[in-house]
Amino acid sequence: CQMSPNGSAPLTKQIVIDGLWRNNPVFRQVLGICSTLAVTNLVLNTLVMCVSLTLVLAASCLTVSLLRNFTPRNIRMMVQTLIIAFYVVIVDLALKAYWPQMSSNLGPYVGLIITNCIVMGRAEGFAMHNPPWISFLDGIGNGLGYGFVLLAVAFFRELLGSGRLFGIEILPLATNGGWYPGNGLLLLPASAFFLIAVLIWIVRSVDAGQQEDT
Repeated sequence: CQMSPNGSAPLTKQIVIDGLWRNNPVFRQVLGICSTLAVTNLVLNTLVMCVSLTLVLAASCLTVSLLRNFTPRNIRMMVQTLIIAFYVVIVDLALKAYWPQMSSNLGPYVGLIITNCIVMGRAEGFAMHNPPWISFLDGIGNGLGYGFVLLAVAFFRELLGSGRLFGIEILPLATNGGWYPGNGLLLLPASAFFLIAVLIWIVRSVDAGQQEDT
């Protein structure tokens, strides 16, 4: 993943686009999908989770890149884990201090960003070999790509499952005198995997470049 360190506009734009679409961590690599079970039942919860992961990913990649020439190779994974954990703790404590209700809604899943394979994968596979600014942008791009997929799943789960978006009624439920019967299946955690499978199938059918390398 070596990239030119010149920081030109076309290059930086390409890096963000790669993470968002061409090398999307979910569509292309099928990484980081476990969190879809926990947070995609509501769009707001999903949005906060995606912002949290993007902040941790970008900051971790930046820090790993800054320290890459000073980190002994035989302990680099431990150092990367400590860096990621540091930023996760900051985000987790900030949510608990300023938005305790959201922190309670997300439960332990913000803390589990530490184990998200996207974060460690980009730190080890990209940030360890590229300059800080490029690594920071790679973190932003991959975080946005991850967020795009999770928000798409959350949109359909909340809208078609409960007839709401951001807690606002969009499709009046029949149980409340409306016309929409609701879909309880989409409120179950397993439905997130079905939706992601459908999204990946659609994207790979439309864009052959999203196929996994063989």
